Amino acid sequence: MMNSRHGVVALALVLAACGKGGEAPPQQQWAQGPAPVGYVVMAMQPVRLTSELPGRTAAYETSDVRPQVNGLVQARLFTEGDMVRAGQPLYRIDSSPYQAQVANARAALARARAAIASSAALARRYGELVKINAIARQDYENALTSAAQARADVAAQQAALRTAQIDLARTTIRAPIAGRIGRSVFTTGALVSAAQTQALATIQRLDPIYVDIQQSSADLLKLRQQIITGQIARDGNARVRLMLEDGTAYPIEGTLRFADVTVDPTTGSQTIRALFGNPRGLLLPGMFVRAQLVEGTQQNAILVPQRAVSRDERGKATVMVIGQGNKVEPRVLETSRTSGENWIVTSGLKPGDKVIVEGGMMLRPGMPVQGHPWDPNAKPAAGQPGQPGQAQAK
Repeated sequence: MMNSRHGVVALALVLAACGKGGEAPPQQQWAQGPAPVGYVVMAMQPVRLTSELPGRTAAYETSDVRPQVNGLVQARLFTEGDMVRAGQPLYRIDSSPYQAQVANARAALARARAAIASSAALARRYGELVKINAIARQDYENALTSAAQARADVAAQQAALRTAQIDLARTTIRAPIAGRIGRSVFTTGALVSAAQTQALATIQRLDPIYVDIQQSSADLLKLRQQIITGQIARDGNARVRLMLEDGTAYPIEGTLRFADVTVDPTTGSQTIRALFGNPRGLLLPGMFVRAQLVEGTQQNAILVPQRAVSRDERGKATVMVIGQGNKVEPRVLETSRTSGENWIVTSGLKPGDKVIVEGGMMLRPGMPVQGHPWDPNAKPAAGQPGQPGQAQAK
């Protein structure tokens, strides 16, 4: 009797427990209904295409300071690292030998001028005598020839004097361009020559300054083809921005000047040159930078947020869209490149498609959803399943 009574009580407890356990938890009841998701509506829009490419700075002008005469360096007339102006004296070479050459050329010119006066007077006298047949015609012609030779000697001595004066002036070595001068390789007392290969110093003009950007020739070819076919409209005056080695942005925009006409066979890249203002001297030749280059504008592009795109087992880009009956449909995409935080889609989506951006981590094809426009600035609600932020937190 006692055993049967205990059995009835146990059965009642089991049934009561089953009655309570058969009711689904609130989370499961919520999951069985349409899942709330955030979506964006696809639309055609113009997109400004940019590329971030490596580059190096190069001086706008560079000039090696070299001697043009032989001699000993008597003085250095500049401070290393200073700004110099065009024509400023930089070195002084011993000028004594060249002063002597100038004096010698002046004396030779005076001698030639004296000779021309004598020969011209003789030619005039012979001219009068030949008229009365007092001298032979040949003597008169010889006098004319001597006068002409004397005039030629004067011209030659004038040229020799000018050459000696030029060499004398070159004993003061001047700056060929304006810019910042580097270190002096030669010191006072050094023997220099006009035929030497090593420069005395180097001057570089750094404002403005060039940035040489390396871009794949295949990418440039693709860009040119898209411009020719009208897929991309090229801006008339392309602007370029720089990111410096420390990750900061250079405050001055540059302009694109030209792309090199040859391709480097070792790297398969072309050099694109941009020009930047450098009033504070922040950019120095040889610095590594990253250039953000505006290539053009694609007038009709579809952008999908990168966070909405995943990869299937074959590595293809896929998204989830809200299809017929508010049910999830997968789409396989083809993308060309990124634009900011978005992918530029070339196929797989059309205007008006609702791409799920938020709440789609646990969705499966055919599941019903309740969509609402996605606000990229809104924070996901805490405790909601399927939110990317919550999944990352886990």
